[in-house]
Amino acid sequence: MSQPLLIEHDDGVDRVTLNRPEHLNALDPALIDALNDYFQGLQRNRDTRVVVLKGAGRNFCAGLDLKAAMARRAGQQEPPGVTESLDSQRRIADIVMLMRRCPQPILALVQGRGGRRRLRAGAGLRHPHRDEIGADELRFIKLGLGGCDIGTSYFLPRLVGVSVASELILTGRFIGAERALAVGLVSEIVDEDKLDDAAAPYVEAMMTASPVGLRLSKECLNMSVDASSLEAVIAMEDRNQVLCSRSEEFSEGIRAFLEKRKPVYIRR
Repeated sequence: MSQPLLIEHDDGVDRVTLNRPEHLNALDPALIDALNDYFQGLQRNRDTRVVVLKGAGRNFCAGLDLKAAMARRAGQQEPPGVTESLDSQRRIADIVMLMRRCPQPILALVQGRGGRRRLRAGAGLRHPHRDEIGADELRFIKLGLGGCDIGTSYFLPRLVGVSVASELILTGRFIGAERALAVGLVSEIVDEDKLDDAAAPYVEAMMTASPVGLRLSKECLNMSVDASSLEAVIAMEDRNQVLCSRSEEFSEGIRAFLEKRKPVYIRR
C-alpha cells in the first residue's frame, strides 16, 4: 500500500502531500493518523521552518471518507459507543488544533472541487486554483449531523465574518474561487498548473525571515484573535520583540540589511 502522507524536506521547507488521489484524498484512519503524527512532530521541530500542504491528483481533500467509515461500521457486530465515537471524532479535530499550535506557518495549495475548509482554516495562507470550493456542512446536516465540525464554527467567522460564515454553514452553497478571495477565505487564486509557482514567493519571503521571529509571529497572531484587550496584545508583542532583539538572528538580520544581502541563519 502507498503511504497516505508524503513528506519531502527541502532546506527548512516541508512539502507535505495528502496521498490518496484515488479517493480524492479523503480522510481515512491511516491518513488521519499520519497527519496527527506529522503535525505533532512539528511542535519541537526546529529544522522545519515552513510547511507547504497539498493534495495528490486533482483534488486537495474531500473531507471524511464516508465509504470507509460506513464499511468499518458494517463490519462491527455492534455500533460504536459514545466513548469510541468521541475518540474517533477527536482524532480528526486534533489535526486542526495541531496545525494551529505548530510554530511553522502553513501554506495550503488547494485544487479541485470539494476542498476541505477545515484543513484550509488550520493553514495560515490558502491558494486555490480557479474552480469551485465546496461547502460540505449542509451534507452533514442532511445526514443527521451538525454543520459545525472540527473548528469550523471557530475559524470561519473569524476568516470571513459571521454573516458569510452563517450562509456557508447553513446552506452548504458552492462558492467560486473569486468570491472566496473577495471574502478573505483564500489568499490568492491561480491556475491549477501554477500553484507551486505561486507558492514560491511566499515560501521565499518566510524563509528570509528570522526563524525565531517567524515562529513568534505565528504564535502572536493566533493569540491575538482571542485576546481580551489591546493591552494584552501589546504586552505579548513587546515580549516577542525583546526576545527577538536579543537573539543572534537579529544581529545577522541587521548585518544582512546593511550589507544588502540575504541573511544566513544558523540552525541551533
